[in-house]
Amino acid sequence: MDDSNRILIAPGVQQRFKGYDRIMGNISWLLIALVALATRIMPVPDYTSSVFLAVFCILLFFYNVNARYGVFSRRYSQFKTFIDLVVFLAFIVAVCWYTGKLTSPFLSLLYLILMAAALTQGRRITYLMAGLAITSYILLASADFREINYYLTHILELFPYMLIAHLGALLADETESARKEVERLSLTDDVTGLNNMRNFFMLADVQEKLAKRYERTFVICMIDADGLKKINDRYGHLAGTELIRQTATMIARNIRTSDISARYGGDEFVIMFNETTKSEVTSAVGRLIDDMATAAFPFEGSTLSSTISAGLAGFPEDGSDVKTVTAKADLALYVSKRNGKNRLTVYHDGLESLPSVPLEESARNV
Repeated sequence: MDDSNRILIAPGVQQRFKGYDRIMGNISWLLIALVALATRIMPVPDYTSSVFLAVFCILLFFYNVNARYGVFSRRYSQFKTFIDLVVFLAFIVAVCWYTGKLTSPFLSLLYLILMAAALTQGRRITYLMAGLAITSYILLASADFREINYYLTHILELFPYMLIAHLGALLADETESARKEVERLSLTDDVTGLNNMRNFFMLADVQEKLAKRYERTFVICMIDADGLKKINDRYGHLAGTELIRQTATMIARNIRTSDISARYGGDEFVIMFNETTKSEVTSAVGRLIDDMATAAFPFEGSTLSSTISAGLAGFPEDGSDVKTVTAKADLALYVSKRNGKNRLTVYHDGLESLPSVPLEESARNV
């Protein structure tokens, strides 16, 4: 059940496209300022061209105001960035049409569109934008009829556009792969592949808010691998690391995709069972304990085995938030360790004063 080791990606993606949105807004203002400045210092062919250039700038101005400060100002996505690029392309082509077409000083801005697409949209959309840029180039070239050599010469000028799009897309793929790997490493435990505690509490915070809003329940289970020190002392720390890894694998196999598991630290683990109760979780954790007790794993010619201890606490009966419930589950785990290990303890008031309770009896009393 690898899906249980979910990584919190959406907020990071949202933040990334928020940054792209800010950059697109800056590009909009720069394009408007550049065209406005050019019309002041460059001779414009006629009055009609001046009017059209002014209209294009006004349209881009209102689009940018609406996209950055209006109805869609707080919506950040790859699609919104794509729409920005299409609008910029249309603006540049329109401006080029009235300022010399292929001889327009603004024609080189098409390269800007291709690079922005490569950095924000990925390979497929970059190739699409390259196709649109080439189509726009052909449109500008065909506006005035010339001899065939004129068109052949300008066809060669299309190759830089295609090369930039291709190289940009390749670089974007490499950058995206590196970014995903860095994100994965920052949110997962490198030994077990489970969530690290930073990611666990971010995911758990979302579930806590849902539970409070819709009056749902959740259960926190703390798990500790028994006998790690003995295995380290006898077989070495690499064997202990393998025990931790095997425990994580066993946990991932025995929980649902909707649950959240993480390495708490050392040989301790935490699981958040969502939309369930302690009585429902007890049997599942009991199976996990039994499976671990009967499992064995090879290590450098030896066969190793161990057991686990666990503690359960639930929301809202044992605490009003994730951290409080986790602390109660940790206390229950401590009682399991104190009372002989290889067992589950379910938290309740006065737990520390109770004598040892076998796993089977604990399950019956929940």
